[in-house]
Amino acid sequence: MKRTGRVLLWLVLSAPAFVSAQIDPVKRDLIQLGYNQPFEGHAPFAGYAFYYHNQPDFLRTNTTLRLAVAPVYLDSELGFVHGLGPRTDFGIGLAGGGFADSYNEIRAGTFRPDESFEGYGAEVSFSLYHLFNPADQVPLNFVLRGTAHYSTYDRNNDTDPAFQLPGERGDFSVRTGLRWGGIEPTLFPALAMELSIWYEGQLRTGYGPYGFDGDRETEEQSHLFWTEAALSYTLPKSRQNFSVRLMTGTSVDADRFSAYRLGGYLPLVSEFPLSLPGYYFQEISARQFVLFSASYLLPLDRSQRWNLGVNAASAVVDYLPGERQPGNSLTGVGGGIFYRAPSDRLKIMFHYAYGVDALRSHGRGANSLGILLQWDLGKARGEKFTPAHPDRWRGWRWFFPD
Repeated sequence: MKRTGRVLLWLVLSAPAFVSAQIDPVKRDLIQLGYNQPFEGHAPFAGYAFYYHNQPDFLRTNTTLRLAVAPVYLDSELGFVHGLGPRTDFGIGLAGGGFADSYNEIRAGTFRPDESFEGYGAEVSFSLYHLFNPADQVPLNFVLRGTAHYSTYDRNNDTDPAFQLPGERGDFSVRTGLRWGGIEPTLFPALAMELSIWYEGQLRTGYGPYGFDGDRETEEQSHLFWTEAALSYTLPKSRQNFSVRLMTGTSVDADRFSAYRLGGYLPLVSEFPLSLPGYYFQEISARQFVLFSASYLLPLDRSQRWNLGVNAASAVVDYLPGERQPGNSLTGVGGGIFYRAPSDRLKIMFHYAYGVDALRSHGRGANSLGILLQWDLGKARGEKFTPAHPDRWRGWRWFFPD
């Protein structure tokens, strides 16, 4: 009972970060929750719970306040619509809190608590958003964002005393990209499309070897390149919903903190979730990858409150050095029951997933159960929103020992 209570508290105190690729024009008050429970092996806790608030006309008609809130973490941006001209907005961001930069070492399908540690961070940012085609229905945006981030690390109860932690450091990053279309920060959006391409360069003040006798290293600089194509559509008469997504990424001088990390089925855990159903959350560390995923919702009753959902994802990866395992192709499948309240304010899904190629002590194959929930406090309806980083987790990752 004590462990259960701590896990429930963890869910309340967790939140991912939303780094918007444009200023969200819609008023929103959303509570999001997700959790994955693996059956095999010992895995780090995988879940999120956060409150997302977006308020246009905050203080003035041309300012928008965006917040992703948890008791131990805050991610915010104050956006100025047309702040640099009729087609150009800008935003000033502030984020920080406990356990935001913690790291879980998962290698060859095994979670290694003795090589894992807690991390705390804070950052400030400046973002510029330029709209090329204001008269068109599908927007094309240019994004430029600069961030200064400070991280410090500490041991948890399981970290090996001989394991040398990374030093505290400052990270400076520049991100730029083009995005056509967008996706709302909601569970199973009815209609959305996106084509985007991104680059991010990271420069660190504290870098060098760490771990057991310096067996791993933090790079001085890393460069990430990724693209996404996504479509979500709902058939007008039958209300069947399907979505497909293709994402590719590569990197130069990636390390454990900047590599692409794939695994789990938590669709709102990060800006561009790299989901592989049935795998541990962030189980796979990749230098480059190709990921294709698809999902389908079939209404089971006339009111369309109850739906059958199925999904699948497959990836081809080039592992980060030191994180390699046999086989470069990874597939996961899943299905569950999805309930939508009559007002559409509450959405909840109970989900089963099977990691076909997940490496475990018995061989290949892993099972997990999960839950996804969205509670719309304001019953908002929106047009466009997309964040812009493939893999940045926020929240309390390490408060509870496994």
